Amino acid sequence: MRALLLALALAGAAAPAAAFDVQRALSVSQAAIGRTVGDHVLVRSDGTRLRLSELAGRPLVVSLVYTGCSQICPTTTRQLLRVARVARGALGPGRFRVLVVGFDTAQDTPEAMRVYARRQGAAGEPDWIFASADEATVRALARELGFVYERAPQGFDHLLQVSLLDGGLRVRRQLYGDALTAPQLVEPLKEIIYGEPAGRGLVAEIADRVRLFCTTYDPATGAYRFDYSLFIGLAIAALILLSTLAFLVRELRRRGAS
Repeated sequence: MRALLLALALAGAAAPAAAFDVQRALSVSQAAIGRTVGDHVLVRSDGTRLRLSELAGRPLVVSLVYTGCSQICPTTTRQLLRVARVARGALGPGRFRVLVVGFDTAQDTPEAMRVYARRQGAAGEPDWIFASADEATVRALARELGFVYERAPQGFDHLLQVSLLDGGLRVRRQLYGDALTAPQLVEPLKEIIYGEPAGRGLVAEIADRVRLFCTTYDPATGAYRFDYSLFIGLAIAALILLSTLAFLVRELRRRGAS
């Protein structure tokens, strides 16, 4: 909680942390879990229109920022970029998307979002979309995501929140803070990706399940790796079980013959 308060103080600059009701914001955020967001129309950073329904079918990671923020929002986006790359390496390319939306509608134009993406090193990142929208759309989207923001003297006060949506655009998890770790993102993505029918065929589904159970996070490298020891352990356990069954069958036959 202290980390959240510090982040809010930095995001709002001169605004005192007490002016923003963190407990209420957290309550609103958590209450959004299970809610489906509407088919809002956004504008990509290249100026083209985007309906949220176009992003259905795959998990969607949503981050609301404002481009006028000089510290916290950029830090949050860069950290999200780092862990999303780890997640892509662990889960495979094309398994989820990231949507970054500017909520300061007076300033966060498509051009501003394009510049923001470039400054954070995310321009051209696969499956990343930077977008803006009109005031009514942003407020509706923020309400559905449980994202509370308030104008402060030198910016905005808001929770450092990343919302994780499933393929049906339903909020499944809220992630908080500017120090997001790879497991915090990857593990719930695993639950969504491998917990929903993908229609990719039996072999692909089995391969996904193996990947789910045998991919582990290595804190020393900050990356996920395929842990062969888990697979070998399962194979050994299966051999022991088969050997035990074979022994019991032989014993039963021997006793029956005698």
